[in-house]
Amino acid sequence: MRLAIIVPTLDEEDTVRRHLPAALAVADEVIVSDGGSADGTVAVARALGARVIEGPAGRGGQLNRGAAAATAEVLLFLHADTTLPERGAEQVREAVAAGAPGGAFYLRFDVDHPMQRLGARLINWRTRRLRVPLGDQAQFATRETFDRLGGFRDWPILEDLDLVLRLRRLPGFTLIAEPVTTGARRFVEQGAVRTVATNWLIWILFLCGVSPQRLARLYRQIR
Repeated sequence: MRLAIIVPTLDEEDTVRRHLPAALAVADEVIVSDGGSADGTVAVARALGARVIEGPAGRGGQLNRGAAAATAEVLLFLHADTTLPERGAEQVREAVAAGAPGGAFYLRFDVDHPMQRLGARLINWRTRRLRVPLGDQAQFATRETFDRLGGFRDWPILEDLDLVLRLRRLPGFTLIAEPVTTGARRFVEQGAVRTVATNWLIWILFLCGVSPQRLARLYRQIR
């Protein structure tokens, strides 16, 4: 079963140089969907061996363009600063072979400090109790499921939450316990408690009917 890893980027040259080789080593195809980087992201990705798709910025649109370019039966959406566990790609293939329409991973941060460990525990508690893993947790879906759900919304924010709220309703939705490792920059700069509280506020407002466009403006103001 072929696996495509799709990586959205915008000015991620250093991150792509550090993390993309790991994705290339385990996937049948790696597609970098760039949103107009002004640095060397595109050149570095191509030099490493990824296929690069270019278009307007916006993570939902970038992920959809990457998915459209992929030919594999399984699509895994990976942030540029996130790496899969050692058997991550194999575990995704195994989950799909067992009937999973999609899923995601638990998470840990690349900085092992008490506040980052607290942040990861809060995220993993949410993931376990609410079954709502977000984009930095390497969401994946079969091609058939992704197309049937209509892919990501072309929103400025919360496209990952919207997708997983639809995906988790399907029988066999899978959470892989071994965590991905993701960048802790936001948690370091803003603090774990503030970051988690901001995220929960945005999600609650979204579930109450506030549009993603308004929430994107609010998010920029309170970060």
